[in-house]
Amino acid sequence: MEIDRPDGRSPNQLRPLACSHSVLHRAHGSATWAQGETKVLAAVYGPKAGTKKNENPEKASIEVIWKPNTGHVGQADREYEMILKKTLESICIRTIYPNTTTSVIVQVVHDDGALLPCAINAACAALVDAGIPLRHLAVAICCSVTDNNSIILDPSKKEEEKSKAFAYLVFPNTTVSVVPEKSSQVGNDPMAHGIITSVTHGAMSVDDYLHCLERGRATTQRLSEFLRKNIAPKSTREASKAG
Repeated sequence: MEIDRPDGRSPNQLRPLACSHSVLHRAHGSATWAQGETKVLAAVYGPKAGTKKNENPEKASIEVIWKPNTGHVGQADREYEMILKKTLESICIRTIYPNTTTSVIVQVVHDDGALLPCAINAACAALVDAGIPLRHLAVAICCSVTDNNSIILDPSKKEEEKSKAFAYLVFPNTTVSVVPEKSSQVGNDPMAHGIITSVTHGAMSVDDYLHCLERGRATTQRLSEFLRKNIAPKSTREASKAG
């Protein structure tokens, strides 16, 4: 069945991707990530000594601060903050810098749909830019179920608003070069073959959800390749400059 999307894309087609790193000089790492008109800026500060009261001092703590493009922080923003924090905690190797806090500031520049996946991709790129040790890269995608039960990837805001349900899915990628050699054993993490985060909105059947998973996983290679081409830890870039 043919699906007519307002921008002429096929059901599995992503919007044009754009990523820049080291965009903020005062941050330890930073990146922008855009999918079509949706754009997010992420900045990483840390690791800094100490953790907050409710955090485990034997592990590195991740703090996420979400900044909407206009107005005050609302309930949806708080939810995004929490999902992003849990996602980043699961991809960072938190045993390397115990009793420290790394702050990730996420600034929404423009929201034209699939905002949370864009923010996760931006935050992941910023963590790599800052040289924070990661188990693996993560790539996020939004899959939307239309009112005629078709599944489309990376919906725009208009498509999201018209959809019956949608899922935000975060998949892991293989271990990245920012992991110190001593920690290479975490590359066998079972997460590397599974899913890191899954959040659904609306009424979605089990079949629709499984189709979303299948379609989302199939597109992660494209996202991963794009992410890898566009990011490298600062230490690697500085070494290559010095060489």
